[in-house]
Amino acid sequence: MRKPTPGEVEAAVRTLIAHAGDDPDRPGLRETPQRVALAYAEAFSGYGRDPAAALGEPQPAADAEGQLVLLRALPFFSHCEHHLSPFFGEATVAFEAGERILGIGHLADLVTVLSRRLQLQERLTEEIAAALRQVLAPRGLAVLLEATHCCQHLHDGRGIPGRLRTLRVEGSLEARPGLLATLLGDREPPAVAPPQSGSA
Repeated sequence: MRKPTPGEVEAAVRTLIAHAGDDPDRPGLRETPQRVALAYAEAFSGYGRDPAAALGEPQPAADAEGQLVLLRALPFFSHCEHHLSPFFGEATVAFEAGERILGIGHLADLVTVLSRRLQLQERLTEEIAAALRQVLAPRGLAVLLEATHCCQHLHDGRGIPGRLRTLRVEGSLEARPGLLATLLGDREPPAVAPPQSGSA
């Protein structure tokens, strides 16, 4: 698939502005197509990066083997593939170390790479878990995403309160009910992302 040029993207934005009922040549909108093209290049920069590479080179766990690594309240920003509208929120990533471990900065990079694509929150949850599974082979892992979806507020002005939570738990962490309570703040469990075949 050929990637459109910046000029083609800008022309498409002009068409959308006109479709909305405004004049793309009026002063306040003349630079908008260029701004949108640049913003989209950043918003979807995850397509050009390998999630496994974002995790870097794991190090031997040594004395850290068996320890729980937990990164909470990690902000993320993505776009729903159904309406191209944003959804954003916080990610919590946890794993029980096996023979390999990595720095928490790499966990943040992984979430950024996978969220900077057209996504579904359920799939994003599973893809983060799958990358950790592939690169680290931890004893157990958990990924929790909680997000606000702007598309909920687009249709006929209907606002749907609350945020969507998706959870994936695997391995040894499935047998730790106290961890689930910690992740969820003692709230009811959210929808659990189902396992997917062929995950990388």
